[in-house]
Amino acid sequence: MLVLAGTPIGNLGDAGRRLIETLESATVLGVEDTRVAQRLLAGLGVTNRPRLVRVDEQTERARIAELVALAADSDVVLVSDAGMPTVSDPGFALVRAAIDAGVTVTAVPGASAVLTALAVSGLPTDRFVFEGFAPRRDGERRRWLAELAGERRTVVAFESPNRVASLLALMAEVLGADRRAVVARELTKLHEEVVRGTLGELADWAEGGVRGEIVLVLAGAEPAAASEEEAIAQVLARVADGARLKDATAEVAEATGLPRRALYDAAVAARR
Repeated sequence: MLVLAGTPIGNLGDAGRRLIETLESATVLGVEDTRVAQRLLAGLGVTNRPRLVRVDEQTERARIAELVALAADSDVVLVSDAGMPTVSDPGFALVRAAIDAGVTVTAVPGASAVLTALAVSGLPTDRFVFEGFAPRRDGERRRWLAELAGERRTVVAFESPNRVASLLALMAEVLGADRRAVVARELTKLHEEVVRGTLGELADWAEGGVRGEIVLVLAGAEPAAASEEEAIAQVLARVADGARLKDATAEVAEATGLPRRALYDAAVAARR
């Protein structure tokens, strides 16, 4: 089988017994960086010396056939430098190929920077969306932020420390300086820091430079203010485009904060 093994995101003390046992018994270990993997094995006191196969953005597709063939006969363990493979890390293409080949895919759960940052952020956790790494180019960033402007769920994203200051300044410009957000830095490590505030405050804070691994958590947008007449018009427009009245009402109620049942009844009356 193919085993996706989550590794600590910083503090090696977070490694569970099952992860250590899996690494101790592995014969083939797919790794993002062989040097990082060797340090991980040594740091966890693993005496086993499995065969290390490099699986990163440049080599993953070239290694797929080999690793799937190996996983068909014995266990192949896949790790990334930190966290869970395939989550903004290599491994997705390999997982798809293994599934298509009928190879069992399982996981040894581990630490997650996404969930750790979300949990300590103090922002709503009941509904959230993970956006991976923020786009690098200015135009792409602006389009991405424009899409997030009305996002009601909490948003989690990664960013490079070299670009986080410019991104926060742009977020304050596009999304509004008063929208709340959190910068989680160096999670589980010695210099862990969680900075909470508005986008404007965080942009000012980041001007002095930011170091370390960064996770951004952005509060969801507040419901858009809309009159009942405007909301009914939006519902009817969606219905005219082919949506069911029930679905259109639910979408507009979610976006505007208006009561779903009252909006539905008003839309039915308006159609008569």
